[in-house]
Amino acid sequence: MTDTAYLRLQIIVFALVAASFTNIYITQPVLPVLRSEFNTDMVSVSFSVSAVILGIAVANLPFGFLADRLPIQPLILCGGLCVAAGGLICALTHHLWVLIGARFLQGLFIPALTTCLAAYLAKALPSARLNVVMGSYVSATVLGGLGGRLLGGWLHPPLHWRYAFVSAAALILMATIIGIRGLPRDRATPGTQRRAIGFKTLLQRWDLVRIYFCALGSFAVFSTIFNYLPFRLAGSPFHFSTEMTTLLYLVYIVGIFMGPIAGRVSNHYGSGVTLIAGSMVLGLSLALLLLPTITAVIIGLFGTCAGFFAVHAAAVGALNRKLKGGQGRANALYVLFYYIGGWLGITASGLVYKSLGWPAVVLICGGLLLIPLVAGISEQRNTAP
Repeated sequence: MTDTAYLRLQIIVFALVAASFTNIYITQPVLPVLRSEFNTDMVSVSFSVSAVILGIAVANLPFGFLADRLPIQPLILCGGLCVAAGGLICALTHHLWVLIGARFLQGLFIPALTTCLAAYLAKALPSARLNVVMGSYVSATVLGGLGGRLLGGWLHPPLHWRYAFVSAAALILMATIIGIRGLPRDRATPGTQRRAIGFKTLLQRWDLVRIYFCALGSFAVFSTIFNYLPFRLAGSPFHFSTEMTTLLYLVYIVGIFMGPIAGRVSNHYGSGVTLIAGSMVLGLSLALLLLPTITAVIIGLFGTCAGFFAVHAAAVGALNRKLKGGQGRANALYVLFYYIGGWLGITASGLVYKSLGWPAVVLICGGLLLIPLVAGISEQRNTAP
């Protein structure tokens, strides 16, 4: 692949992944608004985020299976059309549980655009370039996540949060067309890999399982903090508006740079060192988020993003470097654990926040950080000369 073709591939991948992730977090900054509009409680409106994450978790293994069998183009077409359709349902409905159901539908088909694409890259690219491309892939998830939050938070109240779903649907359709027309045809012949490497075989490898649990623990922390941040900032002592809370999500931009940086640091020092460093940064950032000052919150959010995306990029890179085949299934398992962690974090922490408040939520997140920290230590020991 020439440098020009390689750059074109990166741009297409970035567009597809960013557009996909734009759809995931649209309602997050406006959860207090949804609580008021639908006249319900904090936990119920949080399902508008966790339903997407649960859908992604449920669908990852089937799409991982398909990624090892089918070309990438029909998978992208199916995913793009269904995600866009789910977004339009969200824009039109006035019933909370219809909205939640449509969000679950979106989650079911997002893996066609993300998990399948990661597997395609793992098969199509040489290992030297894969680490950096996976860092760029992670950066695209950052831009998409930020874009969805900005669509949801800044289009309300000048227009309405429903318009954010229409915009996101248009973006995913455009990215789908670009992906179908621009991605090189998958020339891999995975038949032998398909018979030799299954989910059971992958789960019997501890070096892969610790990476999967690293994804579960780190995303449980990250999703919890950002999902309940609007409620924290809407209350005492901050009393932030929706627009002000959404503005703080701009700290998410740090993840765009952390993905490729973490990939290069992992190439030089090893994934274990990157995982340990990212976990420590996350821990210090959680401590700052307990302080009742906006300066501490901003610094804590910057650190939370930097630490999490360092862990995520290092884990994705480490996983794919270990693989000789079965990339579709292996990446599907990674994303399965990742989103199960997010769903468990959001669901359980909502109940904890409702009963015990923000300090208890942060304390639970601190305990979960032991998972990526131990994974990093194990990775470093096993790769040390």
